[in-house]
Amino acid sequence: MAYAVFGWDGEDDGAAARRMAARERHLAILTEWARDGRLALGVPLFTAAGKVAGSLMILEVPDQAGLDAYLAAEPFNDGTDPAARVWQRVEARPFRIAPLPYRPLPQPGTPMATSRTHTVILAMDGTDPGAEQRRLGVREAHMARVKPMAADGTLSLGGAILDRPEGRMIGSVVVLARDNDAAAREWMAADPYVTGGVWRDVTLYGTRFAPLPYRKLPGAA
Repeated sequence: MAYAVFGWDGEDDGAAARRMAARERHLAILTEWARDGRLALGVPLFTAAGKVAGSLMILEVPDQAGLDAYLAAEPFNDGTDPAARVWQRVEARPFRIAPLPYRPLPQPGTPMATSRTHTVILAMDGTDPGAEQRRLGVREAHMARVKPMAADGTLSLGGAILDRPEGRMIGSVVVLARDNDAAAREWMAADPYVTGGVWRDVTLYGTRFAPLPYRKLPGAA
């Protein structure tokens, strides 16, 4: 079981300072959870203007208790002092990582990029009665398209947002090797989930990777 956790920073003048004050403790938790396989990916989310909007954490935990344990340990979600909390709002969604031949994520010792290298696509399906059938109707074509892109490094991670654990697919998260929104939208334009009318509400965020002791993603060689 996996969860996609979106932690949203505040928009006040002190938001950046709060993040920097907790950053080293945050990275220590990510290192621990990546090393033991409970964190599949953890990245910041940037607006098109380069401002930090929040974070995306993809957790591989067995149940709600595992999610709760992460949120309790995460310094960005520290509840002891709401005024010092980095994440002012948290959304956690059941998630299924697509098993694809991904390349390894950056490991310790890899230099950290100083600017945006990737784009996170948060794409929600329609909510009409035909939404599920539209997704299922083009899913095979979508998977055929992204499989070689995982192998060549274009797709770092992708998967489906679920309406409940082991439930129905209602959206997607894609981490794509595109360093600007225009290039990411160009990539999206040819995808069956776009041409087939599956993705109806799409938001893009810039990101970059911190080198962590990640384990192999599902499907990776």
